Amino acid sequence: MVVQSMAATRTRDVEATIEQIRMLHEAGSGLVRVAVDSSADCDALEVIRRRIPQANLTVDLQENFRLAERVAPLVCKIRYNPGHLHHVDRATPLREKLSYLARVAERHDCAMRIGVNCGSVDPELTARFPGDEVSAMVESALSHCAILDELEFRRYAVSLKDSNPAKVVEANRRFFGQRPDVPLHLGVTEAGIPPEGIEKTRLALEPLLLDGIGDTLRVSLTVAADRKWEEIRAGQAILADMARGQRTIRSHTNRLDIVSCPGCSRVENTAFVELAQKVRELTVYAREHDITIAVMGCRVNGPGETDHADLGLWCAATHVNLKRGRMLVGAFDYDTVLVRLKEELDAILAQRAD
Repeated sequence: MVVQSMAATRTRDVEATIEQIRMLHEAGSGLVRVAVDSSADCDALEVIRRRIPQANLTVDLQENFRLAERVAPLVCKIRYNPGHLHHVDRATPLREKLSYLARVAERHDCAMRIGVNCGSVDPELTARFPGDEVSAMVESALSHCAILDELEFRRYAVSLKDSNPAKVVEANRRFFGQRPDVPLHLGVTEAGIPPEGIEKTRLALEPLLLDGIGDTLRVSLTVAADRKWEEIRAGQAILADMARGQRTIRSHTNRLDIVSCPGCSRVENTAFVELAQKVRELTVYAREHDITIAVMGCRVNGPGETDHADLGLWCAATHVNLKRGRMLVGAFDYDTVLVRLKEELDAILAQRAD
């Protein structure tokens, strides 16, 4: 079982990204993922690859799948998100996009990961399965696998991630039941701040690992960039405990759930990590209430992930967008958003008490 992580630095910041990759590699990360979304990122990745050849790198294509041709010679695996692929270049049929990715990967001896994320599933699938996020995720993965099979490309893995551990377990079990031949990467997306983020990941991974499901894993924690090694230690501890027969006996209770992302090169302001910590401290009085608060660090997954929360904060460079469900409350400074967040939380609690 391979434990992996992702660089939380801007890829074009070569020195910071090299330091991050080296730290993760030395901590035992079997794969280190970096993100590219521009020509400048590709230029940086070329330098990074030369400077740190010992690390196994995988690349996240973000919103520009045609960068695959530039980065494939530099990495061992290409990860794409089916939801993002749907939205980009809509005039091009999905099969044609996948054919392009498969040809590039084959030519450069790369594997691929189909990275399905609960917050960015193809809207056509969410419409087909209203209120059933797990079915939409599983169908997304199965349909992409079928196309790659038809294209005779076999070197692919799948991940099905949600911020809810129970949904992660259900989605992966259902997919494995239909495609046991496909390697699975396990994880809880936006697991959050440790130790809660580690506990939430254990709730998802332990039952799957007991079923013999999973080939790689990641513990996605909201920590500062210089603490990313904690993701590797947490993943290693889960595997060690499972090998000793030790399990965490818990259930996913109806209590306050703070969902926060681990950060990546898309983050425009790293203050979101400190903001997530402050949100946890501020909302401790509501910990016995069934409320979800999402703190997201970028514009790509932020809007979609916060749609699923009672209250959501997705963070831009200079401000934080505060949402109540799908409704935008407004944009606030990092220094003032917590005041308004508390007002909205109190309003929800009062409404539920009536």
